[in-house]
Amino acid sequence: MTTSRTSASRCRALSEPVARSLLRATALALALCASPVLAQDGMRPGIVQSEILTVEIDRLYAESDFGKQVSEQLEETGAKIAAENRRIEAQLTAEEKSLTEKRRTLDPVAFRKLADDFDTRVQDLREAQDSKARALGNLSEERRREFISRAEPILAELMREAGASVILDQRTVFLSTNAIDITDPAITRMNEVLPNPEPLPDLTGPTAEPETAPEGSPDSATDGTPDSP
Repeated sequence: MTTSRTSASRCRALSEPVARSLLRATALALALCASPVLAQDGMRPGIVQSEILTVEIDRLYAESDFGKQVSEQLEETGAKIAAENRRIEAQLTAEEKSLTEKRRTLDPVAFRKLADDFDTRVQDLREAQDSKARALGNLSEERRREFISRAEPILAELMREAGASVILDQRTVFLSTNAIDITDPAITRMNEVLPNPEPLPDLTGPTAEPETAPEGSPDSATDGTPDSP
């Protein structure tokens, strides 16, 4: 009886390390099967091999040459509109001051007409400049949509090279390994393939600014108000 128990204990003692070794080997095999691997023969180097890929869309756009050039264009146009706004504001402020000073010498009816014309012009100019700001925002969205449209076939090509069946937007992924993120190789591929973006249209123009009557002109001598643009 004692001999049987001793033999059983020895068997359990021997089987436990074997079982742990088998479990470790199984876990390692599963990990190797599930982990993405780098490109094999026939694949472009640096492209991970995985069923699922992720990409950071915002960074893909912002760090690509296309996105950087669009950003520079938008900043340049926005700065021009801002400078135009400051010029218009300075001119309208001077015109308002001049109109206020002439109020003491003008007939009330005549002054009211000039004041109403000035208010109307201010509103028109404000609407025009606000329209330019909205147009600039629309252009920003249009350029981004254009980039996404041009990026789709390139991302599809990367997906085929990786042997993947889906590319997920990183913003929708709760947790993932960086190994399946293809943002950097996608940026490189975009820079190789995509053309430069088209220049933005000129949103500034002479009609946006009020015209001040020159000194000594008939209008300046009679009522001191600027001509309408």
